[in-house]
Amino acid sequence: MHLFVIPRSLNVERITLALAYKGLPVELTLVDPRDRTRVREVSGQELVPVLVDDDGTVVFDSPVILEHLENRCPEPPLWPDDPARRAELDVFIDWFNRVWKRPPNLIADEMSKPAPDEGRIRSLGESMTASLDRFERLLHGRKHLFGDEFSAADCIAFPFLQYALGIDANDRHLFHQVLARWLSTDRHPRLADWIRRVDERPRAGDVRVHELASD
Repeated sequence: MHLFVIPRSLNVERITLALAYKGLPVELTLVDPRDRTRVREVSGQELVPVLVDDDGTVVFDSPVILEHLENRCPEPPLWPDDPARRAELDVFIDWFNRVWKRPPNLIADEMSKPAPDEGRIRSLGESMTASLDRFERLLHGRKHLFGDEFSAADCIAFPFLQYALGIDANDRHLFHQVLARWLSTDRHPRLADWIRRVDERPRAGDVRVHELASD
């Protein structure tokens, strides 16, 4: 398999966690964010990650790639066997992508304007901070977001929530700085333990995405 990545991509880290968990070998190709010609040639769009499977199948969009990997290699599983539990996990993934990620994206967009609306930024940021209580409750009495076993929910959420424990001093990515500012916490011990626990997991290629050098 072949995976196209860009430096410090959180959606890429979702996939490298899953690939390592399933023990699937993959070749990583680092793409210059300023020139995504190769990504467009391969997938018809310019977002990463893009996975090219051994049979030539091309898959993009991180949740779709996770499902593809699950179908291709069911063990160890990222989704539960029980249909109702699987549906609940799908609801979490959809909520995280469509609802939870909206405020940090809107904040980053606002901060990129010549005259940012600080009131709007503060309101959106406070909603991000408040969301940490929900994750703290999800981790009550269990090791991971969907139970004691690692799952697709952890792959989806961890790359973003890890910023609750701080940011790499060399990371100048605006979106990541937004996450670090509004997720910073010392009041969510279960969440902090989960972040450290997941961060100890290997990534495909034996490299964490935040360690990839950027020009």
